[in-house]
Amino acid sequence: MRILLVIKAIISSAFLSVCLISQAYSFETKARAAYVVDYNSGTILLSKNADLPLPPASMSKLMTLYMTFEFIKAGRLGLDEKLPVSRNAANYTGSTMFLNPTDRVAVIDLIRGIIVLSGNDACAVIAEALSPDGTEAGFAKLMTRRGKQLGLKNSTFKNSNGWPADGHRMSVRDLGILAEKLFTDFPEYYPMFAEQTYEFDGRAPANSRNRNPLLSLGIGADGLKTGHTIDAGYGLVGSAQQDGRRIIFVLSGLSTLEDRAQEAETIVNWAFRQFVVEKFASGGSEIGKAKVWNGKSRDVSLVLENDLNVMLPVLSSTEPSFSVEYIGPIKAPIKKGDIIAELVIRSADLPETRHALLAGNNVFSGGFFVKVRTAGQYLFNMLFTNTEGSL
Repeated sequence: MRILLVIKAIISSAFLSVCLISQAYSFETKARAAYVVDYNSGTILLSKNADLPLPPASMSKLMTLYMTFEFIKAGRLGLDEKLPVSRNAANYTGSTMFLNPTDRVAVIDLIRGIIVLSGNDACAVIAEALSPDGTEAGFAKLMTRRGKQLGLKNSTFKNSNGWPADGHRMSVRDLGILAEKLFTDFPEYYPMFAEQTYEFDGRAPANSRNRNPLLSLGIGADGLKTGHTIDAGYGLVGSAQQDGRRIIFVLSGLSTLEDRAQEAETIVNWAFRQFVVEKFASGGSEIGKAKVWNGKSRDVSLVLENDLNVMLPVLSSTEPSFSVEYIGPIKAPIKKGDIIAELVIRSADLPETRHALLAGNNVFSGGFFVKVRTAGQYLFNMLFTNTEGSL
């Protein structure tokens, strides 16, 4: 285990800081909005108009897929269950599975139809089946509500598939968050995003290829969804893995199909070549202590919740700095495993990242004499010392 070079504990409330990647490692993208995150460390490598709500086109189908997987996991929808095709669904044009109102289609076929064929009709079929009122509009309201619960702060849905509609919007950060959740929450379905062809029932074999331009390039790309409308431009929610590292990226508002393909490939190569992840400590390692208020012990051990993997530019000449932040002293009782602090990692070259710190031991409330001692310490600090600073 590598030893942390700097450990400083600060008693303070949480604060928000904005950091930019240094010019040496920045990526100038043609996209109107872009977002790139290293999945392993949580480090944001690129952020351009990341929170701007934009027309997402077919990329918003990822939300329909996420909710479909949730319904399956909850036992309220079966992969082999066959769903009817309404006239509303069959009337969709653009990218479709060429469904008609006489069809009854298995859920697994509809899922592949959405992922590989980008089927607008397939999305509508699933939406109507899962909607509280049996309509696509009702499902769109459910999508918006569920999206807020998932942390998608700049997403509003008007339909299930990204068909142009007033107010149908997502930010590229929201799309990145959703991509991460799809990979993390439903690993059993994620391999379908790498499927390059799917031909449903012999219909339109010429249109059976996945539109993701990266899947066949041998650069580790394995998902997720393209999108295009006149208003949205060309976009892509992508993910790739190389040597145990995974990146997730979103591009939106590119002018041409060729721009999307070139920009996506370039951004994948940039993310893997210019940055490296180093492991500084293992999950469960103690990295410091925090002061305790009114406890049988005067401090509590702080341990890492997960492995501490830190993103570093390949050519960086500076080491990152580490600090612990918490609102303290922390009032007893404290239960082992409680999240009580954050480890903040700052670098001259990358945005700061934060990692949860857990209580490494139980701290029980003190008795009468502890309370007297604590009160005395509080008065002394108020009168003679600055209570905010290094420990």
